[in-house]
Amino acid sequence: MDRRTLLLTSVSFCGAFLFSTPCFSEIQSQSDAINKSGRLRMLSQRIAKAYLQLGLKVDVEHSRKIFDSSIASFDKQLIELKSYAPTTEIKTQLLQIEKQWLAYKDLLIGRAPNTGDAQEILKLSDQLLLATEDVTKRFELQANSKSAQLVNIAGRQRMLSQRMAKLYQAQQWKLNNPEIAKELASLRKEFLLNMDALEKSSLSQRRLNDEIKLAQQQWVYFDYAIQQQGEKNSQLLATTVATTSERILDQMDIVTSLFQSLNLDASK
Repeated sequence: MDRRTLLLTSVSFCGAFLFSTPCFSEIQSQSDAINKSGRLRMLSQRIAKAYLQLGLKVDVEHSRKIFDSSIASFDKQLIELKSYAPTTEIKTQLLQIEKQWLAYKDLLIGRAPNTGDAQEILKLSDQLLLATEDVTKRFELQANSKSAQLVNIAGRQRMLSQRMAKLYQAQQWKLNNPEIAKELASLRKEFLLNMDALEKSSLSQRRLNDEIKLAQQQWVYFDYAIQQQGEKNSQLLATTVATTSERILDQMDIVTSLFQSLNLDASK
């Protein structure tokens, strides 16, 4: 992808359906910072997932849109977070994330997906995940409230859906790692525990509870697919993982925003 194409993608992303945040909007609260830093965490995995799907020729048109718009979104939200950073420590962390992101993006752009680069992309996506997870936790600690914790947990579900999908597609592309199956099982367990905690916390909020139930419905299809292995129906299963991981992401983004609207800053 040339620089002009990437720029056009960044601009057109403002009208994309993926997320409803305004283009280059200022961060207004700690809850917003947790949501958006948590979104960086998710995007680190979503981009790698889309890259692998392009290599596998899975849902190609949609995977390309996801790949391009997610890169644009990461750029945009990192700028917003750097402008908002409330402490020198967080600002320093975000500058380090920017360095990692530039190295990651450099490998992602300009060459067709291939198994050689894919191995390094998996590694860099993991490193970026660790860094974005850490800064999200720091924003949560700054907020110091139950609502902040719920925003972080709901936002983390977005990342888990994308990470599980990424690992599944890595298996499909024969990027074999003996730890993938074990990690998928661990992530699956965490996702279910988190969903249970979110559901219990939403019982008094009907809209929130309804949105969580919609995410759980998509989870049934996703969960079945990621537990299947082998050559039989592999393309169909990979496509199911691709599409249902996006539906879970969309739902959990709604859930995260609804938890954010519970006004966590009022507890400060």
